[in-house]
Amino acid sequence: MLEYNEITPKKYIVYQGEPYEVVDSHVARTQQRKPQNQTKLRSLLSGRVIPVSFHSSDKVAEADIELKPVKYLYTNCGESWFCDPKEPSNRFSLKQDILGGKEGFLKTNSIVDAMSFEDRIIDIRLPIKVDLAVKEAAPAVRGNTVQGGSKQVVLETGATINTPMFINEGDLIRVNTETGEYTERVGKK
Repeated sequence: MLEYNEITPKKYIVYQGEPYEVVDSHVARTQQRKPQNQTKLRSLLSGRVIPVSFHSSDKVAEADIELKPVKYLYTNCGESWFCDPKEPSNRFSLKQDILGGKEGFLKTNSIVDAMSFEDRIIDIRLPIKVDLAVKEAAPAVRGNTVQGGSKQVVLETGATINTPMFINEGDLIRVNTETGEYTERVGKK
């Protein structure tokens, strides 16, 4: 059981019988009232974010989330398909609304962690940074730095992100999967 002040970001809790990830928390102490932890929780089943306040007398159970490695296969018709790396015939799919855009950073046959709650796979966890090749990039236009010197590129997975002007087609770049932002250029493909 977690006390009200131990409910911090990146923790998984069970709230009203459903697993949630703590996205944001702030312990507020006002003069007249007892302290309370104002949090934002993201449902691991539906993806919706709700605000919840926990008071000093509240306790919540930590969610028992198990991680197991799975191999990404492909995305088709709004579903992403995965399989067990050791048993390729053991396949399952997750809807794209559950993944929340994470499929844009997955290469075919890449190994990621599947999160399961009560023997049901509910989400996947990506590495924080992944290396992806740039498939399409507009040429850099000289003097076009009024908007901060960035341009949109299309990655090998089909995702579109903003990068600096010097990134070209065929470059290998590192992308932060949590924010979806360009981090650095790694080299050429």
